[in-house]
Amino acid sequence: MQHAIHKMEENLGRAAIITNGSPLFSGNTTSGESQIRKYMLENDLVEAIVALPTDLFYNTNIGIYAFILSKNKRPERKGKIQLINAVDFWKPLKKSLGKKRKELSRDDIKAITEIYANFEPGQYSKIFDKEDFLYKEFAVYQPLQRTGNISLSNIETLKTSTYFTSNTHIFNELEFEGLSEMNPRSTADEKKYRKLQEGKKFINTVIKTLTENASDKEYKNFADFQKHLKKLLNGIEGISPTRLNNIAMELSIMDKAAVVQKDSTGEIIYDQTTKDSEIVKLNQDVDKYFEEEVYPHVPDAHYVYEFDENKNLSTSNKEKLGAEFPFTRYFYEYKAPEKADDLLAEFMALENSLTEKVAELKEEQNVK
Repeated sequence: MQHAIHKMEENLGRAAIITNGSPLFSGNTTSGESQIRKYMLENDLVEAIVALPTDLFYNTNIGIYAFILSKNKRPERKGKIQLINAVDFWKPLKKSLGKKRKELSRDDIKAITEIYANFEPGQYSKIFDKEDFLYKEFAVYQPLQRTGNISLSNIETLKTSTYFTSNTHIFNELEFEGLSEMNPRSTADEKKYRKLQEGKKFINTVIKTLTENASDKEYKNFADFQKHLKKLLNGIEGISPTRLNNIAMELSIMDKAAVVQKDSTGEIIYDQTTKDSEIVKLNQDVDKYFEEEVYPHVPDAHYVYEFDENKNLSTSNKEKLGAEFPFTRYFYEYKAPEKADDLLAEFMALENSLTEKVAELKEEQNVK
């Protein structure tokens, strides 16, 4: 699609690209796919997207879409995108060719073309502003509320956690086993091996200390739990505030009945493990969206747009602005499920019919 856009003549070029459904929505916000869609929308290149019937190709029955691209939109189409649902415009082939069982008749092609040319909303056509498909991704967190305790089960959870078994900064079990079997080891590998040995020693000491002080006492205040752990583990070689906090997190669970943690200025501390994301349309009021869609379910949620325009772009500082075309959402028609009594009556009628046919078959074969 990018190649076609590049080849389109400025102010005149037009193109039609046949794709599967993937280019409509694949990829996360900062992915290449999303950024390509964003580029096409910001430059007003998408004129229409047409959903075509399945089973049109010889070797696949997937749904397909036609992207109509233009660098020469008519005035009434500027800033607009037309979605056309033409999945029901087809006729069956007299004889299937592989998976190709349908085709577009002349009448079907004429009807689709007229819908496109008329550029009016209707049963098969919907008109949108290009901004309707652009969105921002907001990170959502919940307050840090955790209950911790040093029970034997929690210690076992910590012992087998990825933090203690697959951590490049402390200990990686697979890497340690591989280096243990290596003989001789290079200088670099020997350095890694000794570092892993130190990590293993640190882990064993932590587990031993915690096991000796195991208790079912619960700490509803996470800060008090951290202080208790610090008192127990402070003398261990290799302990640090970061490691202490991570160990406390592994030994605790989220608990809405626990004390909400605050920093020295009284601001609420948010639990990074509760991170979720919400997609909000660019032309939608963010506060209103969260009031209607998030707060009724998570009243204490806190949202933040994790991008600092004053910092250099990096993997951790990317603008969370993307695009997608949720085509089927706009043409979805709700169909109420059949009533349970009607379904039961239908099943009973089917069962009685089968019973009668089996009885007739037995009678014909003189089977008692």
